[in-house]
Amino acid sequence: MRAPLQQIETSGDLPQTADAVVIGGGIVGVFAAYYLARRGMKVALVEKGRIGAEQSSRNWGWCRQQNRDARELPMATRSLDLWDSFAAETGFRRCGLLYLSNDEAELAGWARWRDFARTAGVTTHMLDGAGASERGRATGRTWKGGVFSPTDGTADPSRATPAVARAILELGSSVHQNCAARGVETEGGRLSGVVTESGTIRTKVAVLAGGAWASSFCHQFGFRFPQASIRSSILSVSPGAEGLPDALHTANISATCRSDGGYTLAISGRGRVDVTPQQLRFSPQFLPMFLKRWRSLAPGGLQGMRSGHETLRRWRLDRPTPMERMRILDPAPNQATIRLTHARALELLPALRRTRISAAWAGYIDSTPDGVPAIGEIDTVPGFFLAAGFSGHGFGIGPGAGHLVADLMTGSKPIVDPQSYDPRRFDISAWGKVADF
Repeated sequence: MRAPLQQIETSGDLPQTADAVVIGGGIVGVFAAYYLARRGMKVALVEKGRIGAEQSSRNWGWCRQQNRDARELPMATRSLDLWDSFAAETGFRRCGLLYLSNDEAELAGWARWRDFARTAGVTTHMLDGAGASERGRATGRTWKGGVFSPTDGTADPSRATPAVARAILELGSSVHQNCAARGVETEGGRLSGVVTESGTIRTKVAVLAGGAWASSFCHQFGFRFPQASIRSSILSVSPGAEGLPDALHTANISATCRSDGGYTLAISGRGRVDVTPQQLRFSPQFLPMFLKRWRSLAPGGLQGMRSGHETLRRWRLDRPTPMERMRILDPAPNQATIRLTHARALELLPALRRTRISAAWAGYIDSTPDGVPAIGEIDTVPGFFLAAGFSGHGFGIGPGAGHLVADLMTGSKPIVDPQSYDPRRFDISAWGKVADF
């Protein structure tokens, strides 16, 4: 079963012109379109499949500052404030996130992050053994320590992206599902239009928020964007467990309460690497990351090859593209991972034995070599912006990322310093730098 997702109604005919075009209806794309429309622009958002149907509905729903890379922390903080304004529609709650551990090295790392976070005005509480065991009493175990981040929270992945898309429609802009963007057109060296399967939209600015498809799309016009996708498998269980933390992370299992009272269960960092032409092309850049995470990553199969999202093939703008043949990336979950995840969850949280598995799914997490997204204008096509490679962090920082995209596209003061996200950083001098995911 696919991850649960609310549906929205699609707009009518594709407009011939727009003040801005957003390619991709995931969480970053819808927030970018929303903040552009808030500024009075007529925006056309085009999505090859359904709004939010890929990784934006397949994640845990965490909206966190805790343990963020220093480059992402300002955006994470601003995103939480923006989530607050959408709380009723998206199920966002500042419920706090709880981390528990019996590993001294892990606890020391969290303490170092706490010290850094203080310099950025972020509150996080280190827990001693007694405090961790009390907050983690649902496990029935004694813990050496932990962290509680009270201002962090969760939103509902099944509701969030569709809710923002509806807000775009209410502002008078348009949303087009089952409408794949095939490429871009230029005039005088600048962007002049976005070519879709339903026609061309004339525009002077556009953004590609295409998730796992972004690199192959950039390849069509010669822009080199190193990206690799990790296939992650997670599951949900029915309501019935009581007394559990709203959001819990341990080395063995992570659990998140859903809006219906059930829980999403996952093993943090666990994933499969499906071999694709794009994976091979960018393997030198990603080798440091793969070596760092070799304990949690395993070889995958041919699903990625068949899906077509990481192709190196050039496609024509007047014929169907791989995106029209694969409207929604819906890879099969790894059943061994699902079984292990469920078994670990029942062992750690006995209350979950009163539940049953309600769904299991997989998704492709689009990653960059340094684990930080690429957000900025593409030099080779002025007027065309990129917002991709969110490395498993896109849902939580989606509001801030979308706001930053809108700022850059309109020449407004950026909500955060954009320098760390500049796509131009992906040159040979940056290949060896790997951040924590």
